[in-house]
Amino acid sequence: MKSATLIFPHQLFEHHPALQSGREVVLVEDPLFFRQYPFHKLKIQLHRASMQWYGDLLRRNGYSVRHESSNPGLTTQRVIQSLVQDGVTDVFVADPSDYLLERRLHRAIKASGIQLHILASPGFLCTTDYVHEWFDHHRYFLTDFYVALRRRWDVLMDGDKPQGGKWTFDTENRKRLPRQSSVPPAPVFASCKWRAAAATYVEQNFGTNPGEITPSPFPINFAEARQLLRDFLSHRLTQFGTYQDAIAIDQSWLFHSWLAPALNMGLITPEEVVSETIAFASHTLVPLNALEGFIRQIIGWREFVRAVYLREGVRQRTTNHWNHQRPIPAAFWTGNTGIPPLDAVIHRVLKTGYCNHIERLMILGNFMLLCRFNPDEVYRWFMTLFADAYDWVMVPNVYGMCQYADGGLMTTKPYVSGSNYVLKMSHFERGEWCGIWDGLYWSFIDDHRDEFARNPRMSMMVRQLERQQPAKLAAHRKVAEDFLTQLK
Repeated sequence: MKSATLIFPHQLFEHHPALQSGREVVLVEDPLFFRQYPFHKLKIQLHRASMQWYGDLLRRNGYSVRHESSNPGLTTQRVIQSLVQDGVTDVFVADPSDYLLERRLHRAIKASGIQLHILASPGFLCTTDYVHEWFDHHRYFLTDFYVALRRRWDVLMDGDKPQGGKWTFDTENRKRLPRQSSVPPAPVFASCKWRAAAATYVEQNFGTNPGEITPSPFPINFAEARQLLRDFLSHRLTQFGTYQDAIAIDQSWLFHSWLAPALNMGLITPEEVVSETIAFASHTLVPLNALEGFIRQIIGWREFVRAVYLREGVRQRTTNHWNHQRPIPAAFWTGNTGIPPLDAVIHRVLKTGYCNHIERLMILGNFMLLCRFNPDEVYRWFMTLFADAYDWVMVPNVYGMCQYADGGLMTTKPYVSGSNYVLKMSHFERGEWCGIWDGLYWSFIDDHRDEFARNPRMSMMVRQLERQQPAKLAAHRKVAEDFLTQLK
């Protein structure tokens, strides 16, 4: 029996379950990660550099490594066909956690006669069996799942009770950043031969893609991922909780960890992040709202999103609850919408491939929903521009969380707001943009007033709407219509 291990760009695990002495390793720059969309240049650089580094590491450790570089003709089927020609009978792969990739793998394997062995991925804490076992008997409610996982793994527990007497301190994590706050600088990793070669590769092969290749805090190897985690724990964790939902005018980094790209590529595992964070807090004074808030992002939200994707991803991406059909105009790709908070965030994304979770939800996603863009377009936009975007992340977050296109499968309300939320959580100045944002908001509430009236968390907005004078609502509608008409 001759076997081979396939490793994809998001599976660069230090302890990869499919690695075995004497078994050939094939690193595959699959088109789903390089060419499916015109991905942000920085994301392609990260994938190229990290895969080249990983291949060199494996060779130093004695593995035979073949690197299938991205090209227009590269497909999963061709990779499998080449293995058949080499006499391979068994292929081993970590769970892809990607619907299209897994489907293409199975199709190619079926046609080839090779045996496919899918092994549990260290990229997640929950096994697929546990996910199905839990949600076969429970609703898609984050807090219930999060509490169950805290109990299961004995994380932040005092016996059978949560530390601090509460499961979540989310209500303490919603403060605006003071104007004169000092935010630790983002660590920037130095250029190296892998980054430099990857930058040249990107410009030669993906030169027309959006975004810039700039020095960033995103790792390409295990040591950098651990360095980034240590930097977060030492310099930003204590303030993470309080300012988790804060919005800054000039930056997105704030007190966030920026670990998502490294986690999603496999350069560090959620198990290591959780254990190192708990160990750090055992000898350093960390506010419980910060510690719990960060742990909830890893154990709670990340595992929950992946679970929803596993079970409901196809249903989510094929549902359009609001029947929104408007295409995303060019202004949203360049940051020239005329809405200062929106444009500021888009410009940062184009520069860095990143913005924090509250900017994604309450600025980008919120405004796109109010503009009634087709959710498939919104999904494509996020997948294209973000360094940490993968199908398992973006399907639930776009179709479920920020666009409510699934009709409330995983959330209890649509996340829409007027300009007041942005003003409250940031230092953007009030201006003409507020009237546009509010016009879009009240038009949306009015058009869906029956649905919002039935939702206990949104019915108050309908009551506010009903107190508005008809002339005021008409003015809101006119402003919204004029804005959408002039968008290009």
